[in-house]
Amino acid sequence: MRKLLVTGFGPFPSVPRNPSGVLARGVAASPRWRVLGIEAGCLVLPTTYRALGTSLAPALARAPDAVLMIGVAARSRVVRVEWRATARRSLLFPDAAGALAGKPVLACREPGRRTSVAPVKALRPLRAAGIPSRISRDAGRYLCNAAYHQALASPCPVLFVHVPLPPRPRAGARRRGAGWETSLTRALVTVAAGLLRAGATDRHAKRRRATVNRAGPRP
Repeated sequence: MRKLLVTGFGPFPSVPRNPSGVLARGVAASPRWRVLGIEAGCLVLPTTYRALGTSLAPALARAPDAVLMIGVAARSRVVRVEWRATARRSLLFPDAAGALAGKPVLACREPGRRTSVAPVKALRPLRAAGIPSRISRDAGRYLCNAAYHQALASPCPVLFVHVPLPPRPRAGARRRGAGWETSLTRALVTVAAGLLRAGATDRHAKRRRATVNRAGPRP
């Protein structure tokens, strides 16, 4: 059975209800995975640097076939599909436990890691659902970027999606935030399914290359 890992983050002082954790649970709970024979797991990370070693690393060590990571970008108005992550860390902003990043800020020439998945493919289900979205080249200098950089070392397809805060309800539209959450969850389920397909295609290609290499050159 193929395995999908969906991650989000818990609350922190400026975001007492982190939508990324809510969305991660919703994506992992989709009935679509049972139909496809996928084992979907959800990991809501505490918003601390320590959690990258105590929670994220063990989850990645279980070798999922694809990883969809979700974080919140409180100042953004659109969903951002992150193309890459760097090893740079901010020394100015402490995590939810009050701790600063333990690594020094690296030089700008640090190349970072890029996702093996074409980010534009993730935009299609988002835009088809009417969700404003774009590709981003900068995942920030905080925990989202640090978690993404760590996960991108995995051999499976990994993609990070930054979501904005839910829209505030207006008079006569109390369920507006709930509708946004439902639409975004469904779109992210489709994004995750695409990651699993990309992983399956990559494994098939590797098996074919291995078979050809074992057979050797033809006379």
